[in-house]
Amino acid sequence: MSLKIRLSRGGAKKRPFYSIVIADARSPRDGRFIERVGTYNPMVEKDHPERLVLKVERLKHWLSVGASPTDRVERFLADAELVAKKQRVETPKQSAPKAKAQERAKQAAAKADAAANA
Repeated sequence: MSLKIRLSRGGAKKRPFYSIVIADARSPRDGRFIERVGTYNPMVEKDHPERLVLKVERLKHWLSVGASPTDRVERFLADAELVAKKQRVETPKQSAPKAKAQERAKQAAAKADAAANA
């Protein structure tokens, strides 16, 4: 059984409240879970103590058993120094134009330089 540490959404419409749960990877997002190990309330200020509440001992246990956190939960755990902080991948640069377009751009630049020097 593949275990995940993930967010389970609760709360009203446009007022989210998340529980951090241990669940089987195949179960639905808000469906059956094994244990609730914390809460996350994005509606309160960032420095508020109730924004993120974690049961550290239980999280250590589940991580040792082999549960893998999702990306968002992994960030929370890294801030709490339970897992190593993951390096963020920068977005790739936009691809360069094709060969013909690059050649035309070079010719246009050469014509512009010739006109400026003349």
